[in-house]
Amino acid sequence: MNKFLPKRLSLIFLFLAATLCLLPVTSPCEERGWAQVSSILARINPPTFPDKDFDIPAYGAVTDGKTDCSSAIASAIKACSASGGGRVIVPAGSFLSGAIHLKSNVNLHLMKGSTIAFSTNPQKYLPLVYCRWEGVECMNYSPLIYAFEQENIAVTGEGTLDGQASNENWWSWKGNKEAGSGKPNQGEARKKLNGMGEKGISVSDRVFGEGSYLRPNFFEPYRCKNILVQGVTFKNSPMWFLNPVLCTNVSVLEVKTIGNGPNNDGCDPESCTDVLIRNCYFDNGDDCIAIKSGRNNDGRRVNVPCENIIVQGCTMKDGHGGVSIGSEISGCVRNVFIEDCVMDSPHLDRALRIKTNAVRGGVVENVFMRNISVGQVAEAVIKIDFYYEEGDKGDFTPIVRNVKVENVQCNKSQFGVWIRAYDRSPATGIWLENCAFSNVAEPDVLENIREFTSLNVKSTRTKGGK
Repeated sequence: MNKFLPKRLSLIFLFLAATLCLLPVTSPCEERGWAQVSSILARINPPTFPDKDFDIPAYGAVTDGKTDCSSAIASAIKACSASGGGRVIVPAGSFLSGAIHLKSNVNLHLMKGSTIAFSTNPQKYLPLVYCRWEGVECMNYSPLIYAFEQENIAVTGEGTLDGQASNENWWSWKGNKEAGSGKPNQGEARKKLNGMGEKGISVSDRVFGEGSYLRPNFFEPYRCKNILVQGVTFKNSPMWFLNPVLCTNVSVLEVKTIGNGPNNDGCDPESCTDVLIRNCYFDNGDDCIAIKSGRNNDGRRVNVPCENIIVQGCTMKDGHGGVSIGSEISGCVRNVFIEDCVMDSPHLDRALRIKTNAVRGGVVENVFMRNISVGQVAEAVIKIDFYYEEGDKGDFTPIVRNVKVENVQCNKSQFGVWIRAYDRSPATGIWLENCAFSNVAEPDVLENIREFTSLNVKSTRTKGGK
């Protein structure tokens, strides 16, 4: 053996160590980070449609806001799809409708000045359809707009889709104080559905609908491919606004969701792959964006993660969270990218929120947020909570790892960072860089974190704060 080899190896190791010290510090998940975005975006291609229009008045739709146009809209969609696809045109004026079911190669296009006002009569959302309700599959009322196992579908234009929900109809089904306590509500049916999911009862036997008070979501494409929602305004949903489930290649562009009713989430991609949410406006009674993958045993049964989700250039006003992950995340969530958003309201609780527990379980990993302007939030700028709802009362320990937040500025909040994990499962690889949190009322909460990095993070306490 060459007697000089150990010395040479030592010199090589010293050189490498010195070189590494000169390299910029990077997070442990950097190589799986923003570099992925370009390849994900390359796969997200909005569908295109043949240059053929099908005006709903030609099929019997009446623009008086009182005549039920459901059959006319359905006939136009059927004719459009049968001919190979195109646009189903909703002209200026107000049209009343029940459930609308999209078919492959159909773009429901709302012209400027048009409104589809959806009936608040639950009978207009029969027959029951296969859907997910709060992360558990069942047979329930049709969403206001629904598609099942279709390809190349869209809802576009400059018009308005009005769910007409209020405390006098759908919202009272929640059963909370604001929505009308003492009235028939979803409580028993919700408990029954969750129990069916835990027992693994066949979805075909999970029959709800009339008498159950499980509110329908607004737009729920289920097991669909190539989806575009662009330009339209959604108002006053019975429950969640946009809820693509088990879908791939989803584009949500320049959309507004406005509604402050109970569970009025803005956009909830669930067990989806390759989703772009860009330049949208959210003013909601619950999370603005909530990324999900199924609830508890039923989520683990389906076992499809939500992954490759990109949020760019959005504006968040009221809501429980600007971008939330959970709580229905039993199928896991990974590769979430949030950038160039504005979040600001005394009624917006958090900017980034991860909520889970030991009943949900699942893995949340590779979450990246950068270049976010936060005027104010009511609670924390960044919140990771392992104690949501049931807390540590289950057998499915959640995992949260590789979360990087950079260039986030907030002018007012109760907490800058609030993280509570379990000692047996600490939040791992949490990286904060170049952030400024001003007028913070309370000190950070940091409980059970491993590999925590804070670089150039400034937090300024409110005058007179503790």
